[in-house]
Amino acid sequence: MSERLTNTFVDKLSPKADAYELRDVEVKGFLVRVQPTGKRVYYFSYRNSEGDKKRIWIGTHGSIAAPDARKAASQHAAKIALGEDVQKQKKQSKVHNERKKSQTLESFITNKYESWLETHSANGKAIIKRIKKHFFHFLNKQMEEITHSDIEDWRKARRKDGLAPATINRDISCLKALIGRAHLWEVISTNPLIRLKPLKTDSSPKIRYLNDKEEKALLMALDKREDEMRQKRLSFIKWNEERGYEPPAEIPPDNFTDHLKPMTLIALNTGMRRGEVFSLTWNNLNLDSKSPTVTVEGARAKSGNTRIIPLNAIAHKALKKWKKQTYKNNSKGLVFPNEHGNKFDNIKICWQNLLIAAKITDFRWHDLRHHFASKLVMRGVDINTVRELLGHSDITMTLRYAHLAPEVKAAAVAKLV
Repeated sequence: MSERLTNTFVDKLSPKADAYELRDVEVKGFLVRVQPTGKRVYYFSYRNSEGDKKRIWIGTHGSIAAPDARKAASQHAAKIALGEDVQKQKKQSKVHNERKKSQTLESFITNKYESWLETHSANGKAIIKRIKKHFFHFLNKQMEEITHSDIEDWRKARRKDGLAPATINRDISCLKALIGRAHLWEVISTNPLIRLKPLKTDSSPKIRYLNDKEEKALLMALDKREDEMRQKRLSFIKWNEERGYEPPAEIPPDNFTDHLKPMTLIALNTGMRRGEVFSLTWNNLNLDSKSPTVTVEGARAKSGNTRIIPLNAIAHKALKKWKKQTYKNNSKGLVFPNEHGNKFDNIKICWQNLLIAAKITDFRWHDLRHHFASKLVMRGVDINTVRELLGHSDITMTLRYAHLAPEVKAAAVAKLV
């Protein structure tokens, strides 16, 4: 049935048990569909270049007037007469808009990058956290629209806050890696930061390690902490007994009171990164042979390469003791699980309290790794061996410790005499 579709005519259309349609007599393909609910919807119906029937939704009567709907239908008809496939263009536009949505920094992280990074990097969660924390104002921005100028402004602000160039470079390298991956996966067509250069940094930065006095103070603070925690446990046992409660077990004299002392001793004597210590499992340890070792698996190493570190007497003794008190309940799991049995993500509070007790300032957990390397170099161990123990893929990173062995250079020059 064909009629001239006007507001007055469409207003009078009554719903039926089944939906029905009425076509306009003036504009071919322009129609109104009346639903059993009484809802009236305008469409434009046509055949594309392949002869397939298509229709385009125009709007609901009441939201759009009949004359405006007819005008929209006429515009569609004109485009189709010129060979355009309106529906196809509409779908392409929708795909384009959806693609644009996926090109924001936040959507790429959520939908693709986060899960991939956690699979391919031991520090995946930390990297994502770092990006979201430091580049939060870019999260809703299209990745292709993050410009050099944006980064320069960001860097200036960070420098004003007192951050070192090396720290700023590390943050930006995380962002650059993300955008580079988006470009590689063809989520974006160009990489806007591909030519961005890092800030210049000191090629021979100061290495923070413990002097003999500080090392002794740290070890004494660890022992004192153990004694204090034992006394607290005894006091708690007594408190429960006085009230008729079931008291907790006493800490055996040969046991560590918790994870901090053995964890610190391992880091101090192996040079393992914090994440490597946190991820260590009993399967990674070889404690019963004449040459005890710890294996850092490539999947958990920053370089991606597996390395084997010999254990000295201090680290070996600490791990044997820790194994004796914890292995039965955790034979296949983490060497240092947290109170919930999961991997630690930080030990900031107890570590800072330990440094305060030892009166050591300007010293991070990561500096235990520098301490390990520095002591090796100062005792005459060659740089390449230090590189292998630290797991550096490039010796350039290890060379920063070379100045700590001036006697090696002096001996070399002396050979000229």
